Amino acid sequence: MREKPAIEPNAIYSREEAAAVLGVSLTTIKRLITQGHLMASRPNGTRRVLIRGSYILKMLDQNVMESQA
Repeated sequence: MREKPAIEPNAIYSREEAAAVLGVSLTTIKRLITQGHLMASRPNGTRRVLIRGSYILKMLDQNVMESQA
């Protein structure tokens, strides 16, 4: 099994790269952004959406689920 790359807090990820590093679909990333779970930015005059690694890590920290025993 291939190991997922580490999420670098200071790196900038595209939606596609964020999906790959999290192991989810691009549709899931778009939904997380739309629903406000994942912060992203779009520089003026561009179509490109950028996501900081720190935003990904923050989302993961906020959505930790406790195991149900």
